[in-house]
Amino acid sequence: MAKVIKVNFRDLESKEYMPGITLKEVADDFKVNYNYPILAASVDNHSVSLLDQLTHSSKIDFYDRSSGTGNAIYGRTLQFILVVATKKVLGENIDAIIHFSIDKGFYVEVDTDIDKDIVRKIEEKMHEIVRNDYIISKVSVSRYDAIKYFKKKKQIDKVKVLKYISNTYVNLYRIDDVYDYFYGELAYRTGLIDDFKLTYIKDNGFVVSYPDVYNPECTLEYKHHEKLFNAFLEYSKWGESIGINNAADLNEIVSMGKYNELIRLAETHYNNQLAAIAEEIYQNKNKIKLVLIAGPSSSGKTTTSKKLETYLQSKGLRTHQISIDDYFLDRDKTPKLPNGELDTESLNAVDVTLFNKHLTKLFDGERVELPEYNFILGKREYRGKNLELKENDIIIIEGLHALNDDLTICVDRINKYKIYINALTQLNIDNHNRIHTSDTRKLRRIIRDNQYRCYGAAETLKMWKTIREGEEKYVFPYQDDVNIILNSAHIYELGILKTYAEPLLFAVPETDPNYAEALRLINFLRNFLPIPSDYIPTDSILREFIGRSCFFK
Repeated sequence: MAKVIKVNFRDLESKEYMPGITLKEVADDFKVNYNYPILAASVDNHSVSLLDQLTHSSKIDFYDRSSGTGNAIYGRTLQFILVVATKKVLGENIDAIIHFSIDKGFYVEVDTDIDKDIVRKIEEKMHEIVRNDYIISKVSVSRYDAIKYFKKKKQIDKVKVLKYISNTYVNLYRIDDVYDYFYGELAYRTGLIDDFKLTYIKDNGFVVSYPDVYNPECTLEYKHHEKLFNAFLEYSKWGESIGINNAADLNEIVSMGKYNELIRLAETHYNNQLAAIAEEIYQNKNKIKLVLIAGPSSSGKTTTSKKLETYLQSKGLRTHQISIDDYFLDRDKTPKLPNGELDTESLNAVDVTLFNKHLTKLFDGERVELPEYNFILGKREYRGKNLELKENDIIIIEGLHALNDDLTICVDRINKYKIYINALTQLNIDNHNRIHTSDTRKLRRIIRDNQYRCYGAAETLKMWKTIREGEEKYVFPYQDDVNIILNSAHIYELGILKTYAEPLLFAVPETDPNYAEALRLINFLRNFLPIPSDYIPTDSILREFIGRSCFFK
């Protein structure tokens, strides 16, 4: 008689099964614990398909679309359904090119003229594919055979990206008669992807929206963020102008040893953005009193504020940086979260009244002694740091709440210059595998936390959910009311981040709950060749994360 295997579910419940049972059958026993359809499984912290079989005793969990991993699986599967539907509607040789994340979805262009009616037909075909509930089979093939297949299909973007992957075998996925390559796990059938909307934007582009982890119940109506959208498009066009659209284009440059030229080009492009901002501020120096800089974690706010200060000073403007952190309430007055922990992320943790009192005095020409926050003692201290403004002096404020007008309520909007900064990655792996901007920032954060705080990758990954929740509440709602959106992504940076992040990710043990995410990032980085950091200037944003920045001791 076959020996039974024991399944431990979240350390809460154990069940016994016969070897060879599928994870779909096991999932049926635990689906009562989930609010949405189960998309995939976690077996000993490895993400696997529900079609896979259990052969040994394991610790298991499952993913639905309300979890970070599950939502990524939902999004990738939706992308595949979109690709299939586009081919069914417009012809096998017409491709849906997936570009960048935007407002709980992603922007797509097709390589032919379309209108609202065509987009509606693609959406209808997607729903038909969902209703047909196709099994999404995963097949492991040799990299060589995959390249031959995509050459035959004239999908040169995949041919090029597979050229630089060292794996002997790669996974292809199939819906109906269409095969595609994705670097991450997909759901096992199309019927699970039952909620999405398509919104026509302009020309040959549209947005595909779907539920996210902050609103998993349903797909929200698409809200167009014009400035953010244009910032993405502008960087995409710049990438096209220098011949870099995807990972393979970057890898080709690296393989020829020309990365140093690309680094100089990318750094100059970023500096040109700062020079244009400095010129605009200079031209309006009679009315701009505050420059406010905010963005999500690891977007490069600190380096940018210091570099912008240099650009402004070079134009003869006097600048002064004030830190919001120095206006934190004393620890015993800091509000608390429901779990009893200090709520240091919200604006309520800042002494906004004192902050505005000091700003008012400064703009009235008075001398003010600024506080300095002692994080060890948890209280503000005064150590003789005085400030007095002269005519046309500018204060630069960088921080989480800088774009929230409640922080600077005493200053009229016309006297503020607001900068929203984010790493808006235009680079994708291929036409169907997009790179999430949050992945670039996550890798930056992993490296910086290790460099400056001695954290392992697992510790940063564990914090990331809380970090993202703070961004959703305190940063993203204010991105539309800004003067400029500054893109801090560097087109070469994933080759640099791979060099630093990969060893840290490999150090995450298989027993760690964050192992599956670490493994996903490792597989993601396999699509890029490493780039040495020797040619990166000391004033680069990337130095804020990898070290040796001229702005940090």
